[in-house]
Amino acid sequence: MSVFTHLVAELGRLLEPVLAQSSTAAAIVLFTVLVRLALHPLSRAAFRGETPAAGCLPMLLQLPVFFVMYQAFSSAEVGGKVNELLGHRLFAAPLGARWTEALGEGGPFGAQGLVFLGLFGAIAVVAAWSAVRGRRTAASVAAAAAAAADPKKPAGRVAPRGGAKAGTKPGTKGGSKAGAGGGVMAEVSAEQQEVMRKLGGVLPLLSFGTLITAAVVPLAAGLYLLTTTAWSVAERAWLQYRKDRAERLTVGGERSSL
Repeated sequence: MSVFTHLVAELGRLLEPVLAQSSTAAAIVLFTVLVRLALHPLSRAAFRGETPAAGCLPMLLQLPVFFVMYQAFSSAEVGGKVNELLGHRLFAAPLGARWTEALGEGGPFGAQGLVFLGLFGAIAVVAAWSAVRGRRTAASVAAAAAAAADPKKPAGRVAPRGGAKAGTKPGTKGGSKAGAGGGVMAEVSAEQQEVMRKLGGVLPLLSFGTLITAAVVPLAAGLYLLTTTAWSVAERAWLQYRKDRAERLTVGGERSSL
């Protein structure tokens, strides 16, 4: 932890001529960005679905960083010395302060309370952005599943080897098997669509859980949560944009070749 505090303190000193007393808060944001840049290859692999574990690794690897951040702004001493980071501020609020402490220093609209309200507002905006994108993604997946399972959708017919002839009636043995198979597929697809619809309405709301965490951890840890959450949403939006752009270019190239 002493290595972390030293790194953040040095970054804060570099930014101090520009940001004055808020330089350490900016150093935390910069440190978080550096961590996310290091994890970007894993996030990109997770988005592409290259490895099953890649989606969990970026989140798991951030847990030790968050824990160190929490401890660094909760401990009075680091390495047997006074923790100098606790005296640093973001505007009027100490980076080691919690929201409950800010409420005792003038209430929610006091000098410290306003800093926390600004943090909560920024987290809420990022969470809402994440929720909207999550709902859109879930809706597109459900629509794609519905289109694939639509029995009225024209599809090529392939005669089964050794099966019924092309004129088989629905009442015959071959026709009844085909109808039963189609019904099962339609039923399973309908169940999957319902699950997707429910998950699409609930999962995006989990992003607002960051607000609860930010209300009970030190202000510095809340800054980390805000930065890493905003990075995650922006990173996924950028990767999706690049994917869609590549698909459009590919389709355009195929049409031009025709």
